[in-house]
Amino acid sequence: MSAPLTARALGRALLARQHLLQRSTLDAAAMVRHLVGLQAQAAPEPPYLGLLSRIEGFAPEQLTALLEDRGAVRIALQRGTIHLVTADDCLILRPLLQPVLDRGLRTTYAKRLPGLDLTDPADPAGDLAALAARARPLVEAEPLTFQQLGPLLAPAYPGSDPAALAQAARCALPLVQVPPRGLWGRGGPAAHTTAEHWLGRPLDPAPALDGLVLRYLAAFGPATAADVQKWSGLTRLGPVLTRLGDRLVRLRDAQGRTLYDLPEAPRPDASAPAPVRLLAPFDNLLLSHADRTRVLPEEYRPRVMTVNGIVLGTVLVDGSVAGSWKTEEDVLTVRPFAPLPRAALAGVEQEGARVLALGGTPDGRVVVLPAE
Repeated sequence: MSAPLTARALGRALLARQHLLQRSTLDAAAMVRHLVGLQAQAAPEPPYLGLLSRIEGFAPEQLTALLEDRGAVRIALQRGTIHLVTADDCLILRPLLQPVLDRGLRTTYAKRLPGLDLTDPADPAGDLAALAARARPLVEAEPLTFQQLGPLLAPAYPGSDPAALAQAARCALPLVQVPPRGLWGRGGPAAHTTAEHWLGRPLDPAPALDGLVLRYLAAFGPATAADVQKWSGLTRLGPVLTRLGDRLVRLRDAQGRTLYDLPEAPRPDASAPAPVRLLAPFDNLLLSHADRTRVLPEEYRPRVMTVNGIVLGTVLVDGSVAGSWKTEEDVLTVRPFAPLPRAALAGVEQEGARVLALGGTPDGRVVVLPAE
């Protein structure tokens, strides 16, 4: 077996596959597909900022057109969170990730749904199937927010919380958020209809879990089974990796853990230069591994991932998180967690200027605060 991969080497492999060592010329649709979606619960900026950091010449109109033309959608997928994915991937990923939504419904909302039996959500004659049959014509007649949908379902389920009923509908049906929700510079309420109605196509009846794991490794590998599970929200994926057999190579990290990877995937040398990058809030780079230390030092994790579930925009310096950033009006403020190398300051200025230009304030200022 080859020498163990250090955290730095794993970080370089991840950054290469995420197009954060060198920006790509892929179009927005191709990049969204390669990344297997972008986390998008905080509408609308994070997916746009995520593409800006990875695509040379990216303009927000590219992603907006993709959403308006129904080439991409916003839907609950990995980890039960809203992701922006291509239309094709929506129809593949949604049935694959159904167990994640089922588990989330049971653990979070079961006590608020006393009239529903959630023990077998896949039962075509069960309570969730009946709720889906009630909800589908409502959201396909016109897109509805959960605040609208829940009360419409409530008369059939006395004693159940309308908000929880709307969440049950999201579990039972593949509900997409329709534009203008999530559009750059516009936005709107989170109104939902079914993916089948919006896209005019059915869900994939037999999607391949093996394919999902291979695509994860192409974008996020090398990785352990625990990493794939953290990213997807699915469990018991070890047997899938074993089943893939000779299609994968087996490596190990500095702790001796088995890593799986695609044979031809890039694994740059740990000394490969990594330019400064500004990551979007909720960037999947930081959310897709059980062990995030390949790019996020453990001592900085509480400063990036807050107790109320917010994931801040972060600054990558030499391939590792070194601070956070945010914008207010025409000022982009960087908060370093330790003094930044002098050579990194020019990169922070350049990357900050790109973010400000995307937001329509090319004459804005980048302010780097003293290290905390």
